[in-house]
Amino acid sequence: MLAVFLARPAFRLGVVMTAVSLLASACSVAPGMRMDTSQAQDHSGTYVTSGTAGETGIGASGEKASATSGTPDIAITELDAALISQLAQSRKQQQLEVSQLLSGVPQAYTVGPGDVLQIVVWDHPEFAAALGSAQTQSSARPGDPLAGFVVDQNGALTFPYAGTLHVAGLRAEEIQQRLSSALARYFVKPQVTVRMASYRAHEVYVDGEVHSPGVLAVNDVPMTLYEAVSRAGGFSEAADQSELLLVRGDRSYRVNLTQMLAQGLSPSRLFLQAGDLLRVVSRDENDVYVMGEVNKPVSAIPRRTGRMTLADALSQAGSVNASTADAAQMFVIRSSLTGTPQVFHLDAHSPVAMLLAKDFELQPKDVVYVDGSGLVRFNRVLSLLMPLINTGLTAGVIAK
Repeated sequence: MLAVFLARPAFRLGVVMTAVSLLASACSVAPGMRMDTSQAQDHSGTYVTSGTAGETGIGASGEKASATSGTPDIAITELDAALISQLAQSRKQQQLEVSQLLSGVPQAYTVGPGDVLQIVVWDHPEFAAALGSAQTQSSARPGDPLAGFVVDQNGALTFPYAGTLHVAGLRAEEIQQRLSSALARYFVKPQVTVRMASYRAHEVYVDGEVHSPGVLAVNDVPMTLYEAVSRAGGFSEAADQSELLLVRGDRSYRVNLTQMLAQGLSPSRLFLQAGDLLRVVSRDENDVYVMGEVNKPVSAIPRRTGRMTLADALSQAGSVNASTADAAQMFVIRSSLTGTPQVFHLDAHSPVAMLLAKDFELQPKDVVYVDGSGLVRFNRVLSLLMPLINTGLTAGVIAK
């Protein structure tokens, strides 16, 4: 029967031509993801072959990533030394602006509701009784305030002979002057001393990857960012020191300690204010996705300093697959919720290109994709079609 089949050249030729046709058409729809590119055009239909990073729509390569119904037409930016230098300068400028905003002159402590004042009127020991019996207790609970005069929730202070005074928002020396003026109606040149006995009105909040997150009381010594982290137990092992989120009022600031130290800016000059929230982000939240033709697709985690380069991410993924990867087609896809997404392309045919990968810093949630070679896609198509071809040949043999 096989001889009969082989003796029919027309039938054999038809089967072969059908197989070749299937292979040719299937190569264009090879399985798996790949980054198709097309030359960019401007509004007039003219092809654009030049441009710089950061320009609207057009990358340095003049190519665009092909769009689908669910993705936009995105310009591809060639990754080179000039682009890396430009991005590094932009990061430095951002941290310099944050440092200037947060390193202003700290304000003096002002009294608020809940604070406890220790007030002494010299040569008048009868006022000591107004401090209360808690002054002599030796077994007070940790949460109990020290002996003294408590500022009520309305910001008022009540003192014998002086009556009720509104003291919220005043410094200790200003309260001293008001008390002296009020007591001068009953005493001759009263000598008054006002000191803070317990700071309870103003607080900052430290959350995230620190050993002891919680509330920290603000006292008369300005609290720096370093002091807040130290009083919260220091950074934990999972802390990302390049991603500290400071919320002040209705604004938030991202503080990169690693970048500031590299620029010679001292974080000890960043002063916190009452009501600030400082959150130390975990490194797990700032991972980068590495996929495509790599030995181990992985969600790469940055170092403790928060720095992660393209070379770091590829290293965590076990490097590119030398058998299947097309080193000339290495992409970094960077999403943006407020602007246009970006696609960076690196031609890594030469190992020297890894010098660029070593200096190109990734951002959280970037996607690193290494495309496969054309031969690999052809082999995959062939491996899918060969069972169909063999089945057709077998069926033809049986039919004859």
